[in-house]
Amino acid sequence: MKIYVTAKPSARENKVERHDDIHFTVSVHEPPVQGKANRAVVKMLAEYLDVSQSRITILRGTTCKEKIVEIL
Repeated sequence: MKIYVTAKPSARENKVERHDDIHFTVSVHEPPVQGKANRAVVKMLAEYLDVSQSRITILRGTTCKEKIVEIL
């Protein structure tokens, strides 16, 4: 399954907002430095969707806020 994620790094709180079945906004505390925010986004999605972090892969958008994420 592929989903579209808008990442908000350096946010005040960690949270996941679901807009519809495939569109999410993920806010994380971590800054967008050395992949910290991407790792935090994967962790937040894994907790929200109740899947293992190893099942989540960022296909596109590792260096921007708009991401395409695959969940196996």
